[in-house]
Amino acid sequence: MEEGRPDSGPARGPRTIAYNVIEAAVALTAGTIASSSALVGFGLDSVVEVSSATVVAWQFSARDHAVREAREKAALRIIAVSFFALAAYVSVDAVRALAGDGEAERSVTGIALAALSLAIMPFLSAAQRRAGRELGSASAVADAKQTLLCTYLSAVLLVGLLLNALLGWSWADPVAALAIAVIAVKEGRDAWRGRGCCAPAAGAGGTACP
Repeated sequence: MEEGRPDSGPARGPRTIAYNVIEAAVALTAGTIASSSALVGFGLDSVVEVSSATVVAWQFSARDHAVREAREKAALRIIAVSFFALAAYVSVDAVRALAGDGEAERSVTGIALAALSLAIMPFLSAAQRRAGRELGSASAVADAKQTLLCTYLSAVLLVGLLLNALLGWSWADPVAALAIAVIAVKEGRDAWRGRGCCAPAAGAGGTACP
């Protein structure tokens, strides 16, 4: 971990995890109040991010290489299942909203949160991915991709919330939620297949990231 960059390691730093926890709480609360499927989905994604960081930290807590390698496989499975669960829940909620079961209201808090996340997450993901590649860890790279996913989700969420707030297009919210679900399925599939690190690391007995 580089000096002056406490969150650049494969497992997210305490400040980043704290941000994700706050982000989840704000998004879930605002989403529930506004009946926003997209905002609730974004909040759940933040919960998945914290879970992802936790399992990667668990993997790297092992001193023995063989144990760490075995834990990496388990970590990738946990990250993948978290993605799939997120996608399933958000999809069901979005379809219900499109079917007329509740209409999303304007959420200024959600718009501000999405804009803030869109500004922060790309830099954090790049630092995490670089650290994961240096360590040759697929689970660490998958964790970084989870952070990058948050950037995509922030953009989709922001567009959906703005369309609803400015033009009154309430359908834009569940459509944004479905887009979030599609992205989550793709990333879950990649994590399940162990993508991110695929070439043997020379002399390391592990894997190297592309």
